Amino acid sequence: MTIRNWFKFFLNAMWIGGLITGVLGLFIRWNDAFAKYFEAGQWSEFFAAFAFMVIMGFTVSVITQMGYFAYLTIHQMGVNIFRTLTLWNWVQLLIIAIVILDLIFFRFKPNAETTGQIWLYVGLLAVLIITAVIVAIVKANMTKKHTLISALFFMIVVSTLEWLPVLMVRADNVDSWVTLLLFPILGVNAYQLLALPKYNAKSEEDRLKLEARRKARKEAAVLKTK
Repeated sequence: MTIRNWFKFFLNAMWIGGLITGVLGLFIRWNDAFAKYFEAGQWSEFFAAFAFMVIMGFTVSVITQMGYFAYLTIHQMGVNIFRTLTLWNWVQLLIIAIVILDLIFFRFKPNAETTGQIWLYVGLLAVLIITAVIVAIVKANMTKKHTLISALFFMIVVSTLEWLPVLMVRADNVDSWVTLLLFPILGVNAYQLLALPKYNAKSEEDRLKLEARRKARKEAAVLKTK
């Protein structure tokens, strides 16, 4: 990928993370972060809280982008270590199952003290899995069918690893953060998975155009010397 296309990719991912976090933060964190300022008419504090949510989304986006490029390396290493993509896919399915079980028994179950929390965690797990399946199917249809498992692995396992720091926090209002931060993680990861081939293709196009311009300049220089 060329620097220019990578920069566009990076900025678009950042804006997706920022907008998702900012907009959903208005609803999910309304009582904790916005209601008191809205009711008191303290608009500067209200918009400062919104800006904080957007910046939080930018931060999440940077983390997810680091996670994506780390996964690309890990995926290639996995294929090389296990020799065949088929075997690596089975390993990825096993890791997916372990991660889901870890979420249920070691992340959600210890924190589910009320019926409301149980339903919240069930809903968040459903959002994670359903989003991952939809994105993986779309990715497989865009490319080759064998990308289905890899896409599913990325959307579930890598997203969970990026989500893990907030899942490990123990605080009174942590459920709202756990809920809020899942959405920019999934949104940015889905964008990266589906949009990267377009940027790679555009980069290849740009390189071919650059080579054509260089060749044309060389030919023009040769003609001038004759």
